[in-house]
Amino acid sequence: MGPGGYAWWYVDALSDDGRCALVAIVFLGSVFSPYYRRASAKAPMGRAQPLQHVAVNVALYGPRGKRWAMTERSQRHLHRSANELAIGGSSLAWDGTKLRLSLDEWCMPWPERLRGSVTLHPLALAACNPVALDEHGGHHWWPIAPCARVDVELHSPNWQWQGNGYLDSNRGSRPLDQTFDNWQWSRADMPSGGSAVIYDANEIDGARRQLALRFDTHGGVENFDAPPDHQLPVSHWLLPRSQRCEAGQQPRVVKTLEDTPFYSRSLVDTHWLGQPVRAIHESLDLRRFSRAWVQAMLPFRMPRRG
Repeated sequence: MGPGGYAWWYVDALSDDGRCALVAIVFLGSVFSPYYRRASAKAPMGRAQPLQHVAVNVALYGPRGKRWAMTERSQRHLHRSANELAIGGSSLAWDGTKLRLSLDEWCMPWPERLRGSVTLHPLALAACNPVALDEHGGHHWWPIAPCARVDVELHSPNWQWQGNGYLDSNRGSRPLDQTFDNWQWSRADMPSGGSAVIYDANEIDGARRQLALRFDTHGGVENFDAPPDHQLPVSHWLLPRSQRCEAGQQPRVVKTLEDTPFYSRSLVDTHWLGQPVRAIHESLDLRRFSRAWVQAMLPFRMPRRG
């Protein structure tokens, strides 16, 4: 991973009772970091060193409220081995059968400790190589374990639950906003088994990339025809959102989990492959992200140490 690049590992989960959700992302080269962006503006060729900008982001949602943690750190807080990646007090470890995320973070904007573990048990690893998201192959997405079970064991706050989960990874050789204008992404567990993901990525030069993949619980992967795109209500920040949904049906925003000037995360009821599904959905607007007023707001949600 060279200057200006990035890699992240993404885990999400929905509880079996439908009341709780979790998203955790481990960043090397924190793509939404105002510090990484400022360092790149001063660096040769406009590309800073990604390992000087690492972070663990955790978002929890449930009947007890919402928690958010994302503290950026420098390279001296990063430790790596063949099977483990540690940033500050948190770590990501793979033992050959399961992925364990051990957490020790501070929530923002109100300081509160977030400690415990999230363990992801893949039902199978997807038989899929990393997939290019842009025409020039500078950004790749890798669905590692699209079908999984997750155990959440937190003791601060005191939350314990189980549910279906998902694991993927993204990596690239340049900042996202130098390639993409916006994207819509969603993933859902299928009632008949397995899961599905739909990616719509729009580049700043007008190129469009559309992916629709279904995954079974044995690692199998197949393409499917994405259903038509439907507009969703704009977010509180007037961010446009859209969701793929089969003709004759109408997608519905169940709950907006994150609502920011450039990014929203939602739970959306929709129809894919002839089945009703509840999808985790995200809308990303990188034109908004690049604006000075947005950059000025980000440190309040993303403090930096070191």
